[in-house]
Amino acid sequence: MKAKILTRSAVAAAVAVALSAGYVAGHNNVPAPQVISPATAAALMPAEAAAKTGIPDFSGLVETYGPAVVNISAKHVVKETSARSSRNQVPMDPDDPFYQFFKRFGGIPGFGGPGGPGGPAADRPSEGLGSGFIVSSDGYILTNAHVVDNANVVTVKLTDKREYRAKVIGADKQSDVAVLKIDAKDLPTVKIGDPNGSKVGQWVVAIGSPYGFDNTVTSGIISAKSRALPNENYTPFIQTDVPVNPGNSGGPLFNLQGEVIGINSMIYSQTGGFQGLSFAIPINEAIKVKDALIKTGHVDRGRLGVTVQGMNQTLANSFGMKSPQGALVSSVEPGGPAAKAGLQPGDVITALNGAPVTDSTSLPSQVAGLSPGTSAKVTVWRDKSAKDLSVTIGALKDAKTASAKANGGDDGGSAQDARLGVAVRPLTPEEKQNDSLSRGLLVQQADGAAANAGIQPGDVILAVNGQPVTSVQQLKSMVQRAGDSIALLIQRDDAQIFVPVDLG
Repeated sequence: MKAKILTRSAVAAAVAVALSAGYVAGHNNVPAPQVISPATAAALMPAEAAAKTGIPDFSGLVETYGPAVVNISAKHVVKETSARSSRNQVPMDPDDPFYQFFKRFGGIPGFGGPGGPGGPAADRPSEGLGSGFIVSSDGYILTNAHVVDNANVVTVKLTDKREYRAKVIGADKQSDVAVLKIDAKDLPTVKIGDPNGSKVGQWVVAIGSPYGFDNTVTSGIISAKSRALPNENYTPFIQTDVPVNPGNSGGPLFNLQGEVIGINSMIYSQTGGFQGLSFAIPINEAIKVKDALIKTGHVDRGRLGVTVQGMNQTLANSFGMKSPQGALVSSVEPGGPAAKAGLQPGDVITALNGAPVTDSTSLPSQVAGLSPGTSAKVTVWRDKSAKDLSVTIGALKDAKTASAKANGGDDGGSAQDARLGVAVRPLTPEEKQNDSLSRGLLVQQADGAAANAGIQPGDVILAVNGQPVTSVQQLKSMVQRAGDSIALLIQRDDAQIFVPVDLG
């Protein structure tokens, strides 16, 4: 009876899809898609099915490559007391409808037992669940680094229920990619694709273990590419609207040809569950990490030694650029590769080895992909013209990545300046020494254009449109000669940033 209901539902769904697609096609003066039987559709790859029906059928893809997707269990021992304090949870009511769900799949948050309310403090095993996929028949598996982070025991379960103890070959937290190895042969594998060939709007499929439900299949479209995320500076993520939830981490993202183009890594959520935004690591980036981890156990990345920020039209106007493209250098690390090559604050990096730098978010991954010690050509916009510099790439360590964000602008004057709206004074010798600055004007008050741009008391004005400022009078003169906008380089806390100010 159950089988009949499922079959009937599938047939009904197929008819509904065909009618709906035909209605849309008829109202757009294009031919209605050909209606084919469910059996025929199942035999087609998604791209073929989409061409014939208008809607892709993923069953062929899942049947072919689903067995190469694995469930990963990562266990480690944690102190019960520290685990409870970090969660700060209230014991769950047994009448809560999710009580049995958590009891079975994830444990009951804050509920009883050793180390719980009324129970003795004790060490207890903590288990994390994730996904992965087999990339070679001799047992190499890709997943996320955060899935196996600090794990004492990693277990891999295949779709045929076989289980293996896995060895963590290496994990790279910067890219969130980890490589596992199990002792097995003749395993099913995925097919690796090229994410650069994918387009926004194309269908994609995820297979993984959300909330521990093995081999769950979800689908959606690519909603953006090369997406930069906060604190994730070296990965140009593929953004999708594929339903991805906890447990999907490390699983593959397939295109319509059945090729893996990404590793599902994270979601944007205010609830902890899927809310329409999920992000995948491009597989070409992950394969580079995999090869490095297998060969050397670590990943070498290039370093330029600059802090960069994004451009907008006001900044572009200030530097004499037609459009806001490139990465604006707000500070240069003393003695670093960029400083030795002659890069300066106020330079706008527009290309690296001839490849365009579209914005500040794309530059870190481009630089990180270069080998330390190699020479690179950096094209910058300086003094309203392009200039090429040769840089010897350094090695990236666990250095703090610059993230300059502000909307500010400044003016100088010993009293309030009518055009910019700031009151400034020179730095004292003590202030210069404490902040390691050789020059600058301290903002004491900000109103008008400066306040609208985000300038605030305590900021230190270092330059106007890339030209260093050494005195109050110099600042006033530069502002008077400026056009409708200027770019102020300021020091705020430990960061240097350019702030566009609209003077119009």
